[in-house]
Amino acid sequence: MVAETERAFWRRILARVALIACAAPFVAWGVLVFYFGSWPHTVNYCLAALFALGSGVALTLSPIRRAWRALLACFLLPLACFFLMRPSADRAWQPDVAQMPYAEIAGNQIVLHNVRFCEYQSETNFTVRYETRAYELSKLQSADIIFSDWGLKVIAHTMISFGFAGGDYLCVSIECRKEVGETYSALKGFFRQYEMTYIAADERDVLKLRTNYRVGEDVYLYRLRVKTAGKLRGTFLDYLERMNSLHERAEWYNALTDNCMTSGFRILRQHAAKGRADLHWSVIANGYAAQHAYATGALDATLPFGELKRRSRINDRAKAAGDAPDFSAQIRAGMPGMTWKPAHAE
Repeated sequence: MVAETERAFWRRILARVALIACAAPFVAWGVLVFYFGSWPHTVNYCLAALFALGSGVALTLSPIRRAWRALLACFLLPLACFFLMRPSADRAWQPDVAQMPYAEIAGNQIVLHNVRFCEYQSETNFTVRYETRAYELSKLQSADIIFSDWGLKVIAHTMISFGFAGGDYLCVSIECRKEVGETYSALKGFFRQYEMTYIAADERDVLKLRTNYRVGEDVYLYRLRVKTAGKLRGTFLDYLERMNSLHERAEWYNALTDNCMTSGFRILRQHAAKGRADLHWSVIANGYAAQHAYATGALDATLPFGELKRRSRINDRAKAAGDAPDFSAQIRAGMPGMTWKPAHAE
C-alpha cells in the first residue's frame, strides 16, 4: 500500500513537471504578447504580470486535469489578442520611411513614385528626398543581390538591385517601418511591433549608408544569373506589385516570416530556374544564402566561392566612388559575373 502511494506521488510529480516543461514556451510567448501589446505601457506591464501569475497558479496549484484546461484558456487569450492587432499606415513615421513607393504601369512604361534618395552627412544626419522616376521594362537587363553583414555572420540584411540599360539601378530594401523615436529590436520584431515597407531607392542611398557611414558593416554584391529576360521582368513586376499592395494596405513585419530575406525569397522563387530556389535553411540563416546560391548555379562560378565573396565586397569601392554620378558603375567595375545578362525573353 505504501509503495503504491509512493508511486502515485511520483507519477503526480512527473506529470506536473511535464506540464510545466510543455507549457513554459507558450506561457513565455503569451507574456511577451501582452508586454509588447498595442496598449499604453502601464497596461501592457499589468496584463503581462497578470497573465504570468495566472498561468503560474494554473500550472502549480490546480489539479492536473484542470490545469491543462486552464492553461489552454490562458493561451487562447494572448493568441486572440495577437491576431486582433491591426497594422496601420497612419503613424508618425521616421522621415526615411515616411513615404511608401508605388508604381504606375502602362505596358512598357513604368512610373515609380517615392523613390528615396537620402543625402547623408552621417548615419543619423541626413536629408531625405523622394523622387518620381520613369523606367522602361524593355531596358531591364540585370538583378543583383546584396548582403549587408553587420557582424553576426549568420544573419545579414538582404537587398536586390535591378539594372537598366544606360546605367540606371533601382535598389529595393525590405525593412520594418519605424515610428519617430522608435529603434529596431529583433525580439519586438516577432510581436507585431513594426509595419513593413519596401524601400525603393537610389543605390547612392541604401548602399552608401551601409558602406560609407555605418561602422562595422560589410556589404557584398553579386550578379544573379537569371536565365531569361521574361523571368527577370516577372520578378521586377512582382516587386512593384508588392509595393503597390503595401501602399494600399499596411501589413506587419515579422522578424522570422516576413523580413528582408523571406519576403524577397517568396518573390524570387516564383521566377527562379528549377533547383535554384528550393526551400533551404539559409533562407533563415541568410548569412549563408550567397554560398547556397553559388552551389545552385545562381551566382558566377568561375572562381571558388571564397574568392568570389572577397572580390564582391564593395565597401572600399563605394568609399572611393563617393558622390560620383556613376557610383553604380564604379562599384561594379571589374567584379566577377557583372557581364551576365538573361539569354532571351520567354
